[in-house]
Amino acid sequence: MDTHGTGSEPARVEPQLAVACRVTRMLCRLRVLLAVTVFAIGMDTRDAPAAPVATQERALPFAADIQAFVSSDRTNPPAQGAVLFIGSSSIRLWSSLAGDFPKHRVLNRGFGGSEIVDSVRYFEQIVLPYRPRLIVLYAGGNDIHGGKTPEQVLGDFKAFAEKTRLALPRTRLAYISIAPNPARWAEVDRVRAANRLIEDYTRKQPQLTFIDVFPHMLGPDGAPKPDIYREDRLHMNQKGYALWQGLVRPYLDP
Repeated sequence: MDTHGTGSEPARVEPQLAVACRVTRMLCRLRVLLAVTVFAIGMDTRDAPAAPVATQERALPFAADIQAFVSSDRTNPPAQGAVLFIGSSSIRLWSSLAGDFPKHRVLNRGFGGSEIVDSVRYFEQIVLPYRPRLIVLYAGGNDIHGGKTPEQVLGDFKAFAEKTRLALPRTRLAYISIAPNPARWAEVDRVRAANRLIEDYTRKQPQLTFIDVFPHMLGPDGAPKPDIYREDRLHMNQKGYALWQGLVRPYLDP
């Protein structure tokens, strides 16, 4: 019995040892493979390229327009103390501005499609350097058309007015009311509301003025005069600017 037991023990142990060795070798290979993989990932992370352009900060709106103004100012610096007209396309397209107000030094810094907040954003580039004695601002129609409420338009105007007060305490600010454009007549109720809010606000601030062009641009039927607009029924023609000239002129005197 002892001889049989002694002789059979190695037969059971040897297969178990063989299996254990194979498992050990397999685990070693897995450890090596894992280490190589981790190292490779680390190298990929260190050598990874920069984030694609799509994830980088996008250019601000109207940056090209503002850069054109800045470049022009470098080569032909405007005189300080002028009357600065700023705002959206109704200002940009006022090509007869200098001739309409020959007794005043005027400067046009309108950029089409802009909202009031854009004039706030670029204040340091296209307002502050000129140290104007008077700013004439026309904007707000694009704001309403873009979905802003009259209260939001007022808030943006307040931001511009406050920035002017702090940076240019001696500069007056005149706001031209939002016009009654035929192409956007469906928005007229919000336009009227925004005009009322801004007019009420300007009455409480000594440096602010409200130039109400809205009623003068309406005909006897209460609708916008068709003959003062271009074919797009949005922007004014020469007759429309002649109307504005007479309404704005009294506010330009010191």
